[in-house]
Amino acid sequence: MILAFNTRLLIKDKLDGIGWFTFHTLKRIVKNNPEHTFYFIFDRKYSDEFIFAENVKPVIVGPPTRHPVLWNFWLRYSLPRFLKKIKADIFVSPDGFLPYEITIPSLIVIHDINFVHRPKDLPYLTALFYLKRFSEFAQKAGKIATVSEYSKNDITNTYLISPKKISVVYNGADEAFKPVEENIKIKIRNKYSDGKPYFVFVGSLHPRKNIIGLIEAFDVFKKKTNSDLKLLIVGPFFFKNSTMMNIYKQLKYKDDILFTGRLDMDELTKVVGSAYALTMVSYFEGFGIPLLEAMYCDVPVISSNVTSMPEVTEEAALYVNPSDIYDIADKMEKMASNNELRESLIKKGRIQRTKFSWDKTAEKLWNEIEKLMQEVKE
Repeated sequence: MILAFNTRLLIKDKLDGIGWFTFHTLKRIVKNNPEHTFYFIFDRKYSDEFIFAENVKPVIVGPPTRHPVLWNFWLRYSLPRFLKKIKADIFVSPDGFLPYEITIPSLIVIHDINFVHRPKDLPYLTALFYLKRFSEFAQKAGKIATVSEYSKNDITNTYLISPKKISVVYNGADEAFKPVEENIKIKIRNKYSDGKPYFVFVGSLHPRKNIIGLIEAFDVFKKKTNSDLKLLIVGPFFFKNSTMMNIYKQLKYKDDILFTGRLDMDELTKVVGSAYALTMVSYFEGFGIPLLEAMYCDVPVISSNVTSMPEVTEEAALYVNPSDIYDIADKMEKMASNNELRESLIKKGRIQRTKFSWDKTAEKLWNEIEKLMQEVKE
């Protein structure tokens, strides 16, 4: 069969959560199913590293989708024309985008609908597009996959869609995330944190990630404990970061908060693996891949107690109210002062992490695609 995949978020050196989901699932799916032809539809020049097997046919269908106006053009004109041209049997979209007029069976992955709950976190036109179009995409798609039970319930209740249409396909963690040897930890700490232990955050510096709450809580923690722990914030800047930077400049312990920007995979795994603990205190997550990556590195976790996050970590995290900086600071203090607690969380993380892997993700996603393929045959 001819299967067409929206791969516009496979962008070299710029993979985010959805990009990594796309990368890891498609890499396994195309290799495990050589009898099918897979069209990978890019919207710009692509890297050969994303062409995983001989049965992959990469194509560029423009224009590059860098703006909601261009998204509209791509979904209304470019993509439908191309699908018709190649006579695709199935269309799969790992980022949830769907052609406005589609006549073939389709599966979309809606990772979460954070924009429904926090539209002001996004640029105005982006939020407007998501709020209008994702409701339509969810209704039109033949099947929907999502990455947590929380997101499934949220999509079901918000868009009034039968839960039978939605399958939970959990995320995984790259196999490169694993415990780090002590000599590597020393080198990483010398490089980034003056040789001191550090809390780490990983992710885009997006308002819903609650970086402001995190850095304010860290300042409270430092004032109270005089600890030598530092805070590394790893990830690219996003939208509305000026407020965060203004608050950062006013903090007493701002010199102990270090922004690394985006790191390549080799460096990222070492930075996470060398951390004293991961601090992920987001207001909203559809899954929260860094939680799982930390568990695979034997790094304990401080996590928000909202949305999908307790589902991912269960008993393997110290939970906080993300809206309460004093609660976050208190949990930082507990993590810093109680080694038995850290060891307990690490042990629980080793058990919890076994529930998630990209192999399981790819298998479950392919099972859903096969159901669509069966519809075509019938």
